Amino acid sequence: MSEARNVSRAVLEGPDIQRALTRIAHEIIERTKGAGNIVLLGIPTRGATLAARLGERIAQFGEVKAPVGSLDITMYRDDLRLRPARPLGRTELPPDGIDDRVVVLVDDVLFSGRTVRAALDALNDVGRPKAVQLATLVDRGHRELPIRADYVGKNLPTAKSEQVKVYLEEIDGRDAVVLIKREEDQ
Repeated sequence: MSEARNVSRAVLEGPDIQRALTRIAHEIIERTKGAGNIVLLGIPTRGATLAARLGERIAQFGEVKAPVGSLDITMYRDDLRLRPARPLGRTELPPDGIDDRVVVLVDDVLFSGRTVRAALDALNDVGRPKAVQLATLVDRGHRELPIRADYVGKNLPTAKSEQVKVYLEEIDGRDAVVLIKREEDQ
């Protein structure tokens, strides 16, 4: 009789994550011609933390301090009836709002695209950005919707049955991206 067990391996460690975020910050500055008209909105929980880190790096490398906020998408998800109830997060917009600004949505993992679709719906209720871009630490493929990231820390091809877990120092006490797969013992 075989027994399933989870096997995990780190695909990114702390320094790798820091380098990826630094590269994404430089790409944002370059693509937005100085980052003077952007707002970084993280999708809670880990996307909000990553947005704050990106904001710090953009301020360090650019000549502006990019406003950072968070966008709760809980009530916009299309899988509410399929998952256990989850607590509402916080939507915190910068004081100047998002109207006529380039909003960079920040999430930890891009998978099916459904989280980003929910974020786009939520954005419609809080303002009218000039443009919307997407930054993600990990893009694992398997899109169900026509959504792609503008800025990617790491492309990580995975099987649909595998999981990608992001750990961040501010929340989990360490920085790592871990790939988890189920293996059968023979």
